[in-house]
Amino acid sequence: MRQTVRSASVVKVLIALDQLERGGDRALMGKMLRSSDDKAATYFWRRGGQGKIIQRMARKAGLTETVGPPGDKPGFWGYTALSAGDVLKTYRYLLERAPQGHREFVLGQLGRATQCGSDGFDQFFGIPRAVPKPWAIKQGWSGFGDVPAVRCREGTFRPVVGPDLGLGRPVLHTTGIVGQKIFVVLTLQPAGSSFKAASERVTRLTRDLYRASR
Repeated sequence: MRQTVRSASVVKVLIALDQLERGGDRALMGKMLRSSDDKAATYFWRRGGQGKIIQRMARKAGLTETVGPPGDKPGFWGYTALSAGDVLKTYRYLLERAPQGHREFVLGQLGRATQCGSDGFDQFFGIPRAVPKPWAIKQGWSGFGDVPAVRCREGTFRPVVGPDLGLGRPVLHTTGIVGQKIFVVLTLQPAGSSFKAASERVTRLTRDLYRASR
């Protein structure tokens, strides 16, 4: 929870919350949030004093592991360091403490995220492909080059509808009580898996879980 990584575009939530306090251009901000537009983020980053945005928002949201980019790269907003715990705190601040108008705006934009980012990357991975709507997302990616190997095409995404039962793929589960602990390992196996291969995978997962619990 406290390990830090570079934020990539996840920091745009903090940039938006800070700029809403300063009357930022909402149309441009919406593009930054919905389509992860980097040019918009750079504009707001400079407008807000670069790393000072992070300092202000860290104080407001109680972030303890989030720091601005290195001193020799002040313009690289995506090099902001943050932890999973601080991302959780950011969303809690948004939901519980941010002014209502700001909360509604940010969540409204994140709930209308476009499949394709402004840079051509497909940002419908993770939550959009695993969880049925409604959701509000801010994705991040970095280190894959300036343009994707295969450019995203809007409208090719098919949303998840209802619970994913994994029909067409085998499932293999192990559940029970071990001492005073409850163990639950539910798995959706690759299509075509043999029982032997699936059972070996579940056994490895269970062994790792048991070791981690000791």
